[in-house]
Amino acid sequence: MAPSRAGGRRPSDGINGRDHRRHQQNHYQPRDEPPHPPPPPTPVRAGPHPGYITSSNQYTCERKIRHLLKENGCDPAREDNYRLQGVQLIDNVREHLQLPVRTFDTACVYFHKFRLNFRDAEYNYQDAALASLFVACKVEDTIKKSREILAAAYNIKNPDKPAAADDKVFEASSRIIIGLERLILETIGFDFRTRHPQKLLVKCTRSILGRDSPSARDFFSTAYAMSIDLYKTFAPIKRTTFSMVMAVIELTARAIDVSSTDPDHSQLLPEVRRFSDLKPDYCRPAVLETMLDLLDLYVQHPKSTKLGPRFDMNHFMDIKILLNNDLDHASLPRFLYSCPECESSPFSHQPPPNTTLLSSDHAAGPNPLGGTGPRPVRGDGSTMRFVFNPEAARSEQRTVDDFFREEWEEHEIEVDEPIPPPPHPPATFETTGATRGKGAVVAGGDIRAGTIIGIGGGAAGIHTEEVAAVVTEGIDHIEDGDGIIDCSKTRRAGV
Repeated sequence: MAPSRAGGRRPSDGINGRDHRRHQQNHYQPRDEPPHPPPPPTPVRAGPHPGYITSSNQYTCERKIRHLLKENGCDPAREDNYRLQGVQLIDNVREHLQLPVRTFDTACVYFHKFRLNFRDAEYNYQDAALASLFVACKVEDTIKKSREILAAAYNIKNPDKPAAADDKVFEASSRIIIGLERLILETIGFDFRTRHPQKLLVKCTRSILGRDSPSARDFFSTAYAMSIDLYKTFAPIKRTTFSMVMAVIELTARAIDVSSTDPDHSQLLPEVRRFSDLKPDYCRPAVLETMLDLLDLYVQHPKSTKLGPRFDMNHFMDIKILLNNDLDHASLPRFLYSCPECESSPFSHQPPPNTTLLSSDHAAGPNPLGGTGPRPVRGDGSTMRFVFNPEAARSEQRTVDDFFREEWEEHEIEVDEPIPPPPHPPATFETTGATRGKGAVVAGGDIRAGTIIGIGGGAAGIHTEEVAAVVTEGIDHIEDGDGIIDCSKTRRAGV
């Protein structure tokens, strides 16, 4: 074999610096480390999906409404416009078809609940409004075909080109409305209970003003128009019928008292207060919240209401200031059941505790939002069941809870892990000469246990075990095949 130059290196005689560091790091890795335990197996669900249970509720608080709108990604300005335009479309079609006001009330409630459950990008608000009116016609026994409702909406928008209900132009829209009908029924949880404040409004007006009062007719006409404007807010799904009626009556009395100079009108508000004091079901915070909702509507969107153009906006502003002062004096919140800390909390968007899922992880429970809670994932093989009695839903939850509850036991195990020694910096070596058959002299650096050195010349590479023997046992010469390495003649070099 031909001798190599001094300081040369053959590929088989050693390793480069990068391999040296990698081999050194691998040398200090502990080999007795216990293996990682395998991941727990995924539990296999036996049988079909247990399904979901939903139970409707007639009322939804303001905090939950805001959370649902925020989860749907609704823009506040766009949401107000869609709500007002949808309710106005329902009112226009209702008047065109000469439907009773109870159908309008029911359709508006369905429209509000549907919009809380679905995003605006998933449907057209006009289709949702007409579909809500279509379902309300069936519920209130004022049945109208979907084509008739579509034709009425088309003729209102295009009075110069009227179309018949059997026109083919309504065929595609009719299928859309029929498809939305099923979603609306799921949204309301097949709960067809409705509230109509106009009937109670007539009775309360007669009780307060009397049948023969000269101002009763004008008062009732104003209050009736305000009851229609009330459905352009979320008050019908938040408050009871009596609270809505008393809010409409008191706000009507305040509006007439402020805008009129008749001395008889100044006695309306005391009469309303005497009547409300005699009713045990009267809730002052709920009435104040409803009146402020109406005032916000009249101040922000006066042209979209029936009473907005009839009264001066400054009168509504003055009434709003007085009501806000009443809230401050009574230390009442603007909205009932509101919590500023919960609204700012990142966990505020989680479903309420009594909205649960009947599956392998959860048990069944009632949905207090009337279908406005989380919907089941489509295509997962589950079934949605609608329970009308919340107590029956809770009873079923307690019955099946034991079968779907997962119990876990925690055990602490102490494991001793060896601590690896600190890594040493790599040493630098150089060869000063090599003769074939006699080996090479190594110079420079410290030779430590576990260090790998590449030797050029006629000598073979020195392995880790051999260098360790030099350091630990004090051996001066190492035989390795081709020659002998003289370690006693090494000289130290700066690292």
